[in-house]
Amino acid sequence: MQVRFRWVEAALFVAAFVLVHAFLWWANTSLPNLPLGDVTRTYREWIEAGHRDHYWVGVDSDWVYPVFAIVPMAAAALGGAASIGTGWLLLMTVLDAAAVAVLWRFRALGVRVVWWWLLFLLALGPIALGRIDAVATALALVGVAFVATRPAVASAVFTVAAWTKVWPAALVGVLLLRRGHRRGVLTGALVVTVLIVLVDVLYGGAAHLLSFVAQQSGRALQIEAPLATPFMWAAAAGVPGAAVYYDTGILTFEVSGAGTHAAAALSTPLMAVTVLAGIVLALVAVRRGARRAEVAPLLALVLVAALIATNKVGSPQYVGWFAVPVVWGLVAGRASARRFVPVAVALLVTAVLTQVFYPTFYDQVLLVRPWVLVVLTIRNLLEVGVLVWGLVLLARSPSGQSARTGALPSDGGVPVGVERGRMDA
Repeated sequence: MQVRFRWVEAALFVAAFVLVHAFLWWANTSLPNLPLGDVTRTYREWIEAGHRDHYWVGVDSDWVYPVFAIVPMAAAALGGAASIGTGWLLLMTVLDAAAVAVLWRFRALGVRVVWWWLLFLLALGPIALGRIDAVATALALVGVAFVATRPAVASAVFTVAAWTKVWPAALVGVLLLRRGHRRGVLTGALVVTVLIVLVDVLYGGAAHLLSFVAQQSGRALQIEAPLATPFMWAAAAGVPGAAVYYDTGILTFEVSGAGTHAAAALSTPLMAVTVLAGIVLALVAVRRGARRAEVAPLLALVLVAALIATNKVGSPQYVGWFAVPVVWGLVAGRASARRFVPVAVALLVTAVLTQVFYPTFYDQVLLVRPWVLVVLTIRNLLEVGVLVWGLVLLARSPSGQSARTGALPSDGGVPVGVERGRMDA
C-alpha cells in the first residue's frame, strides 16, 4: 500500500511540476513588461557579441556578474542566439527537475519539501525562471541535499553557484560551522574556484575576474529595495527631486532625491554589521551547546536575508534566494522544521506580493502609484521581518540537552543515521 502511495505521489508531483513550469513558461512569454527581457535582450546581446566579435563579457571586459554566469547563458543559446528565450526556459526547467530529483527523498514534518518549493515557484511567478539568479538558486538547492552527508560536495556546488551569482558564497561560510569537515569544505570551494579562475586566466580574462565587485559598488538605490521605500513614497507625494529614473549603464530603474546617496552609501556597512551580528549570534549559540545542524540553516537564512533586506539593489528575483535556507531549515530535523514553517509561509506571501508588482504592474511602480507602493512596502517589510526573525531565533537558540531533545527526524527530513551521527559533529 505504501509503495502504491509513493508512486501516486510521484505521479501527482510530476503533473504539478509540469503544470507549474508550463504556467511560468507562458507567463514569461506572454505577460506585459517583458519578464524575460533580460534573457531575450541583454543576455542575447552578450552572447551575440561573443560569437560575432569574439568579445566576451567577463573575459574581455568588466561585467556585472561573476564569470561563470556566461556558461548557462551560452548553453541557452546553443540552438542559436535568436532562440535564447526558449533555450533559457528549457534550461531552467531541466535544472529545477534536477534539484527536485536530489531533494525528493527529504521530508519536513511528513511532507516532501519539494512541494513547498514548487508552490514557492508558482507564487513568485515568471521571475522564478527568468533571470540568472534562478540558475544559482537551483544549483544551491542541489548543494543542500549534500550538506549532511557530503559537505565537501555541498561546498563545491555552492561555489559553482557563487561564481554564477555571488550570494551562495555565504552558504559556503555556513558550512564552516561543522567541526571535522572544515578541510573538506575549504577543499571543495578551493578546487572549484581554482578551476574556474584557471580557465578564465587561460582565456585572457584575469584583468576582469573580479570586476563584478566594482560594478555593484557604484550602484544607486534600485526602486524595489527596502532602503528605497521611503524615497519611493516621497516621489509619489511629489517631493521635489524625488523621482524614478533609468540607469542606462547598469540597466535598472533607480530612485533619486535628497538622502538617496546617503542611504545607498549606508547599505554596505549596514549589510556588513548585520552579517557580522548573525555570525556572532551563531557562534555564541554553538558555544552554548546548540546543535550545529539547526544553527546552520538559521545562519544561512540570516545571511541571505541580510543580503536582500539591506541591499541597495533589491531586484524582484532576489526573493527566490530565500528558497535555499528555507529548504535547508525544513530538512534539518523536526525541531528545525517546526521553527522554519512560519517563515516558509511568510515567504510564500512575500513571493505572491512580488509577483503582483512584477511583472504585470511594474509600469505602475515606475509611475509610483500609491496602491502598488503599498504592495511593495508590505513585501519589503516582510523581507526585513524575516531577517529579524532569524536573528531572534539565533539569539534564542536552545542549548545543551534542550537542543537535542525532539530534534531527530522520524519522517526522513534528513536520513536518520546522518542526523544521529555526524550532522552536528
